[in-house]
Amino acid sequence: MKESTISLIIPAYNEEKYIEACLDHAIKNSHGKLLEIIVIDNASTDRTGEIARKYKNVKVIYEGRKGVMHARQRGFKESSGDLIAFVDADSHIPKGWYDAIVKEFKNENLVCLSGRNLYYDMSKRHNFLIFIFWSLAKATHYFLGYMAVFNNLVIRRDTLIKMGGLDTSIEFYGDDTNTARRAHAFGKSKFKFNFIMPTSGRRLTEGGLIKLGRIYTINFISEAIFHKPHTKGYQEIR
Repeated sequence: MKESTISLIIPAYNEEKYIEACLDHAIKNSHGKLLEIIVIDNASTDRTGEIARKYKNVKVIYEGRKGVMHARQRGFKESSGDLIAFVDADSHIPKGWYDAIVKEFKNENLVCLSGRNLYYDMSKRHNFLIFIFWSLAKATHYFLGYMAVFNNLVIRRDTLIKMGGLDTSIEFYGDDTNTARRAHAFGKSKFKFNFIMPTSGRRLTEGGLIKLGRIYTINFISEAIFHKPHTKGYQEIR
């Protein structure tokens, strides 16, 4: 069986502090096996695009419509891989991440793969509390049959096509649940607990762990039951 090709999509809005480390990890820990790395400069006003363009094997696309779902959808349209992988610009792809994707998608019934986050700039105490949250979320996945986190999400190209692409009407909250739910209609959706993505916890620190945990939970439930997010709008944290 021919190994699937993987396109990596990185949406980025004013991420000059993080994009370099993100790309360094992506390149180093994929060992040149990724078909392409695409950074979507989502109307940044800082040096995000300039820094990303220094990497010879990275394609940088400017998307003037602000909003992370517009950026991800543009990345999908610009990509050509069999599998479309999404991470955030403050994430650090770990060793073994690429190989885990290839192994999981040998299952032809699998259409969407995701896993939890580990926050490299938060304390062990905070990460332990978040681990408990992920453990509860995993139980929810068994009940619904789907769950995803967008900065650690891989989906088949043909599934995205069947879905009609991503829902760009969603500004932020509920985007990952919406995508996983719609993908699940075409096959198996898997949330793998040890498929981990180290990422920044700056949004949790800025917004408050309990407050954001409540917002994420409400929007997860709203999207799962009513097929639309509860929260409208989103203030970007930098």
